[in-house]
Amino acid sequence: MSQDHNNKYLGQEKVSKLLFKFSIPCILALLITSLYNVVDQIFIGHGTAPGLGAVGNAATSIIFPLTLVAVALSGMFGDGTAAFLSICQGRKDTKNAHRAVGSSMLVTLLFSMALVMLGLIFCDQILSLFGASGENLIYARKYFFIILSFFPIYMLGYMLNSVIRADGAPAFAMVATVAGAITNIILDPIFIFVCNWGISGAAWATIIGQIVTLILSIGYLTHTKTFQLSFASFRPESQVLSNVAKLGISTLITQLSIVIISMVCNKMLATYGARSVYGANDPLAIIGICMKVFTIVLSIAMGIIIGAQPILGFNIGAGKFDRVRETFRKCITATIIVGLVATVIFELCPQVIINAFGSNSETPELYMEFAVLTFRIFLMFITLTCLIKVISIFFQAVGEPLRAAVVSLARDIVLFVPLVLILPNVMDNINGVLWAAPIADVLGMIIAGGLATVYFRNLGRPSESTPTAKLQTSKPGIVITISREHGSQGKKIGELVAKKLGVPYYYKELTALAAKESGLDKTYIDKVNTNDGEEIMKELYLTTSPAKYAIEAQDVILKEVAKAGSCVIVGRAADYVLRNQKNLLRVFIYAPEDYRIKNVMSMYGDNEKTARKNVHRADKNRAEYYSLISGQAWGKPENYDLCIDASLGKEKVVELISNLARR
Repeated sequence: MSQDHNNKYLGQEKVSKLLFKFSIPCILALLITSLYNVVDQIFIGHGTAPGLGAVGNAATSIIFPLTLVAVALSGMFGDGTAAFLSICQGRKDTKNAHRAVGSSMLVTLLFSMALVMLGLIFCDQILSLFGASGENLIYARKYFFIILSFFPIYMLGYMLNSVIRADGAPAFAMVATVAGAITNIILDPIFIFVCNWGISGAAWATIIGQIVTLILSIGYLTHTKTFQLSFASFRPESQVLSNVAKLGISTLITQLSIVIISMVCNKMLATYGARSVYGANDPLAIIGICMKVFTIVLSIAMGIIIGAQPILGFNIGAGKFDRVRETFRKCITATIIVGLVATVIFELCPQVIINAFGSNSETPELYMEFAVLTFRIFLMFITLTCLIKVISIFFQAVGEPLRAAVVSLARDIVLFVPLVLILPNVMDNINGVLWAAPIADVLGMIIAGGLATVYFRNLGRPSESTPTAKLQTSKPGIVITISREHGSQGKKIGELVAKKLGVPYYYKELTALAAKESGLDKTYIDKVNTNDGEEIMKELYLTTSPAKYAIEAQDVILKEVAKAGSCVIVGRAADYVLRNQKNLLRVFIYAPEDYRIKNVMSMYGDNEKTARKNVHRADKNRAEYYSLISGQAWGKPENYDLCIDASLGKEKVVELISNLARR
């Protein structure tokens, strides 16, 4: 699909039709992944041999959050590499693409081996930290040893799956995952019941499924589309790995927050369960089942909004705010329907779901009693939980990562974790753990709803006036690009140089011209230019990202401006974009930090602490933007024709640049 066609498609096609097209595959992919985790629990729950039933499910519930540590690390390098690959594709950088994949594979293997060593050395301490004790510790240890020993296979397969999707083969990535899941489903009953291997059989079935996924993924690497691996690819590149880690850090944080939640929840259930009539094993087994069922419902809700991301992203960039509102409303409506259906099932007939997982508890009546209680209390407001996640992902899609993080962490870390620790003590029974979830859902929804309301109230309001989108006529001659450290007065220096030479000056005018070229909203283009949010930069060169169109349009305009004649251009990585331009003078303006801080204090009225913070943040953002656009280091002297210290004095600097330009 061409870019123009894609613009019209995402910007004009019926929203409901687009949602159906994009969201259904996402929902299916997430459901398959969720079922991978559910299958073991079902077969273990129906077993009667030692280590199966409730105690076996308790053991796997303890191990589940530990596997998320592996997912967090491999996801950071997988998603980070995927985003970096997309960026390399956009700037036609074949040099770093294969290095990113090779380096990330190597580092993922090293991290996985480190996890294996730590797990083997501190096995009992780790399992105890996640709630294992007594009988379930024995079986958790047995299951953990097998799963842990094959972490390198699991983590490498997980990491490569993201890379394969970024290489333009999402269907193959899904086939690899599905093949592993089907293998697991087939082998579970054979190993658990026929071979009589018990909980160890469930672990081996999972491992073999992971091996199948890895073999298919490795096979794909022999016919990749956008990179080619060689021995040189596996030499770690610090700059490449740094970029990959930055792009994937959000995945790491998201997964580790789930680990923290699970650890605290399991620990409190084990502690208060041992003091109750339910015992330590049954509550752990039940919460494991509850969480797995919950992930199935959440997968549907998240599939809806993840599928909507390209629709939201394009239309927010294009300034089509009515379509953004319509897409959001439809996603919220669909999520509410899914949540309410799940709530009715969990409240009216939780026994049906619980029985599907079996139990073989020593006290079946008490097991069922607590299971029903858990489903009815813990999942009471699952609709709100889903809405919170949907709103969080919505904010990511529209380039508001800070709001996304606030919504997600407020419910999970700020509210749920303290409530799990406090309520059981206040209520003096295990039910306090269960009530933490609905209370966190209500309070979290107030925060999420409030942020969403404020966002939509301000959506589409006119921003600061931007100069008229008009290409200025000029005389033949030199084109001067100015990059600058924050607070060095580079923008003002550029304006004065242009005035002295009698040539056009471009800064904010470029935003208006790029907006006119691309059809995107000026506010959005400003946000892209200032690197306002990791998600915009992560999605920079994805096909459906408006950030891609913004940068491409800006590149076109920069070249048109340079072609029109002599001028001064400030920022926008213009020195890199125009690197092949004749008569180009690339200037970098720097200054001592104290000098820049004083300028910022004077210009913006900041105190010294705030000014210092703003200088560091602005320079960091400019460096990251420049690196992602060009693959080069911002401010590196060899990338410029003239590097000059602004503390020499504004007039002196203007004179030096002007004289050099005249020559």
